[in-house]
Amino acid sequence: MSTSLTPAEARHAAELLASRSLIRLLTEIDDNGAIPPRRLAGTLPDLSSHQLRCASDTARAHGLVRVAPGAGLELTESGMELADLYDALARWARRHSLPAAVCEFSSRVQHVLGLLAPSLTPGNADRPGPLPSVRPTSVEAEADLACVRTLLIQWLVGNPQVARAEPERAV
Repeated sequence: MSTSLTPAEARHAAELLASRSLIRLLTEIDDNGAIPPRRLAGTLPDLSSHQLRCASDTARAHGLVRVAPGAGLELTESGMELADLYDALARWARRHSLPAAVCEFSSRVQHVLGLLAPSLTPGNADRPGPLPSVRPTSVEAEADLACVRTLLIQWLVGNPQVARAEPERAV
């Protein structure tokens, strides 16, 4: 399976998906349910108000969350699928102790997205991305990385708005 992303689109998609504040917002909603907008700061105190605003605006603009009357920000189907993808990426990184044996969830997700980003363009579609040269590469790690790459590509194919620099605004 391959994508038809240009290098700029692949870079944009990887940067957007690797946003720590977006990862935190989506996984918090996935783990604990809808968040009333006025409770965002209390729910995610490690993020500044600017980071929270940017993350929620980005998530809404790309169709990952919606405002449910009486409930607050909740995940859309695409948002739920992305939260599942984040879990798969973090599991791969944890299984292979990357980027470190102990680190936070968002760092693991960011690390794997960084590994996979180069393989999202047509010219590099045959390789899932290089593993860090400081660690021996195992056949199992490469096979597992190819599996999470497939999940990422499937998600991107179903959500092409994420690769666009300017998402389409809902009317």
